Amino acid sequence: MTALLEVEDLRVAYGKIEAVKGISFSVEAGEVVTLIGTNGAGKTTTLRTLSGLLKPVGGQIKFEGKSLRKTPAHKIVSLGLAHSPEGRHIFPRMTIEENLLLGAFLRKDTAGINKDVQRAYDLFPILGERRKQAAGTLSGGEQQMLAMGRALMSQPKLLMLDEPSMGLSPIMMQKIMATIAELKAQGTTILLVEQNAQAALALADHGHVMEIGKVVLSGSGRDLLHDESVRKAYLGED
Repeated sequence: MTALLEVEDLRVAYGKIEAVKGISFSVEAGEVVTLIGTNGAGKTTTLRTLSGLLKPVGGQIKFEGKSLRKTPAHKIVSLGLAHSPEGRHIFPRMTIEENLLLGAFLRKDTAGINKDVQRAYDLFPILGERRKQAAGTLSGGEQQMLAMGRALMSQPKLLMLDEPSMGLSPIMMQKIMATIAELKAQGTTILLVEQNAQAALALADHGHVMEIGKVVLSGSGRDLLHDESVRKAYLGED
């Protein structure tokens, strides 16, 4: 059976500097797969390349068995791959509801769109309570909820989340991680880049540790969570 996403020997460069140096991994339908590593490891660059925002200089990206190498970003979204970016990138002067509807810009099914807006409000009740409020007035954690809700509006087959807990309070981080766990339970396939390695590995079916553009260790989330070298390097344990 073909994996939903297959990444083979992916290489990405900024000018002469190679940021991703031949990484390979796959994501099966229904799985949560996480990429962990320090800043500068190439995690965000990988997600930006998968979503078509950056062009690889080598390797192969296949989604449902079809190459994405020459597919523009807007076409990639229409194929079912959605990206909730690092930094959220919500539209601050637009309302919460307007931001959510932008996530469905490729869809024509009004009834389905309305149903998915309500699903976002069910996942994140605070958004429903403030749906007519300008998105820029939300807290950082609420903006992260909005960014995730907007990405879900495209009905993705694969949801990519880039640093969803970055800059959040511990309580808000727990809420975001609980929502990711809920999405997993609902069958959503997720590729997660997350600075909180412990939380990410606890959720993940599979994990890949990146260092300086390379995958240096792979395994199940459980195995990596208990791996001594991972615990020392990323979980702050001696």
